[in-house]
Amino acid sequence: MVLVRQEIGDVLRDVRLQKAMTLRQVASKASVALGYLSEVERGQKEASSEILASVAEALDTPISSIMREVGDRLAVLEGVAPIVPDTLPDELVAEFDAGFAVR
Repeated sequence: MVLVRQEIGDVLRDVRLQKAMTLRQVASKASVALGYLSEVERGQKEASSEILASVAEALDTPISSIMREVGDRLAVLEGVAPIVPDTLPDELVAEFDAGFAVR
């Protein structure tokens, strides 16, 4: 069984580590108990939307980005659909822009 709380915790930990922040720093900035945040990251506790918003703000990351990543991971685990990037490769953008250049 896929646990959403586990995926949320994994994404929060991944974002925190990418930002080179400690659990203590994020907990303090988000005004969340250190032990509770640790349990959320380990998928042992289910965080409320308010807690998730506070942690996202502490990580200086939009909650939508966190939830998108969670959704993408869940889709892979469920075998629902391949992950589709939400950005275009630079080469494709350059080709597109070149096609609309004023001559």
